[in-house]
Amino acid sequence: MRIHHLNCGTMAYGLVDHCLLIETRDGLVLVDTGFGLGSVRNPGKMLGLSRFVLGAKLLEQQTAVWQIQALGYDPRDVRHIILTHLDLDHSGGLADFPEATVHVHGPEFRAATATPTLSERLRYRAQQWEHGPKWMVNEVEDGEDWFGFRAVRDLPGLPPEILVVPLPGHTRGHIGVAVDHGNGWLLHAGDAFVLESAIDPEHPHTSLFWKAYETSAIVRDVHKENQRRLRELKRMHGHQVTIINSHDASVFARVTGR
Repeated sequence: MRIHHLNCGTMAYGLVDHCLLIETRDGLVLVDTGFGLGSVRNPGKMLGLSRFVLGAKLLEQQTAVWQIQALGYDPRDVRHIILTHLDLDHSGGLADFPEATVHVHGPEFRAATATPTLSERLRYRAQQWEHGPKWMVNEVEDGEDWFGFRAVRDLPGLPPEILVVPLPGHTRGHIGVAVDHGNGWLLHAGDAFVLESAIDPEHPHTSLFWKAYETSAIVRDVHKENQRRLRELKRMHGHQVTIINSHDASVFARVTGR
């Protein structure tokens, strides 16, 4: 499978919005959507005041749908979208792919659509899915072991080389997406960490600024524990698993050569 790395939204503090476009035998799979056309054209409705907090630089050329067309694909070829979570900077482009099946982890779906807490109401924007996506909610009940993590492999319509790896903490149902690309694994860890230095196996470090940001984690103890587990994964299996995330610009630059 071929993997394209897309920056679907530049933000303040040098952050990017790192999404994946995966070519499979049966069509395209998008991991997260970034902000989307609706966020660019109607930021007040789609993002609210959060656009100022994030310092989002909203450009149509950075939307997933625009970049997919620039690669020569029809956006309708995006058959599946897998969301690491439903924060507004990760799901803003859902309406650009109305025919796609949207895979989301059960605890995340319920957190965003059932009875969100006050802090969750600030991070989720129901306007981003008011078009009625084709939701496919997955659970971990019959998960299998993946390098010491529980994982869900048999996602309807997706090849077995794509796994969902629950990494709660940042949100209740936050997940990572692991892809077997033939020469090892790529794990998109979403917002499990902000900067790669947090999962350095030998000298982990998070600045005071980003530690303050991480207080927004819904389940802080679990968030920290999953960072520890990711450090261990990198230490023990770094030759087999490449770990990326959503917002570290240096990680995006390294994997894309840009």
